[in-house]
Amino acid sequence: MTEAYQQDEPSDLHISKKKQHYPVNNDLLGYLKKYDRSIDLPVSYEDLLHFSGSIPVYDKNGKDTLWESALYNPNDTHHIHDGLKQIYSILKTEGQSRVHKHLHIERVDYCTFGNSHPFRIKIVNDFNDNYDYFYIKKADASRVYGLELEDMLSPTLINYFVDRNTLIEEHIPGIPGDQFIASYLKNTEFNQVRIAKELVKFNYRCFVRLLGDMRSYNYVFDITPDFEEVQFRIRAIDFDQQCYEGRKNIYLPQFFKENYTLVKLVQEKLSKGNIEQYQQEERSLMIRRAKTAQEQLNDLLRVMKNDTISQPEKVITLREELAAYYHLSDFLGCKSMGDIVALSLDQLFV
Repeated sequence: MTEAYQQDEPSDLHISKKKQHYPVNNDLLGYLKKYDRSIDLPVSYEDLLHFSGSIPVYDKNGKDTLWESALYNPNDTHHIHDGLKQIYSILKTEGQSRVHKHLHIERVDYCTFGNSHPFRIKIVNDFNDNYDYFYIKKADASRVYGLELEDMLSPTLINYFVDRNTLIEEHIPGIPGDQFIASYLKNTEFNQVRIAKELVKFNYRCFVRLLGDMRSYNYVFDITPDFEEVQFRIRAIDFDQQCYEGRKNIYLPQFFKENYTLVKLVQEKLSKGNIEQYQQEERSLMIRRAKTAQEQLNDLLRVMKNDTISQPEKVITLREELAAYYHLSDFLGCKSMGDIVALSLDQLFV
């Protein structure tokens, strides 16, 4: 994959403006129950849609965030807020729904931008004014598969639960990629080689597990001070495009124009040998993670292979492009996106 970093300009890749929604079927629900990801929730996504009005949410600079603060009928507010506190407790205590009376819901925000139309809940600790966020979304099979693969194959675990048509996710902290590129990349205290290295690793992870549309606003930079220098990790925050599109390059973050500044950094700071070394490092780590979660990963892929999570023409396009890329005709026999993901992961062990 090193040769791909040599392009002069990234292409403007086409992403479906309206991704088709795929419900969680019984087989996937059975998998989620087996691995304790399914739980009864006191408030559903549909319940939150019944707001009576909304007001725009602006950032500290007065810019519209594309989120709206939902306003509920006073008769419904207590029930909704009480249920949301229970859900937060579920997220933080591994399924034990115990209400924390020292918490209150400060805001319920709704986003009309994008495909998933999520709710973002801001919850505050009354003892110290510390706050946290979590998200409630309409459960989509593509996103659930993306979250599971992230949990098993990425460096960081992720917490979520599903209740029929409702998905709850923890907040993934970090600086949004577009903000990092605009305001933090030139920080002289940051080692730019480490930033370039992390893009290479992130790029590799996304491609192997086929997580698409990692434009700069769909991931965050997790920055950790170390005893000598700052460490960086790029974490995906949007999993709607898990193996949905047909074009191979959609699964390579380096080809999005929004990431071009980071790609140039890789070109400037890393040699071909460096890139190959970091890809090999990430490959070794992914192999170790896959072996650790082998039984669960096999169960997930078994369900995924028999599920419909993309359109037939996209499956055909992706299997043909990957067959050409890997010089492996086995891809041409894939009948579903699950088949393609499984064969892509097999390439880790070749």
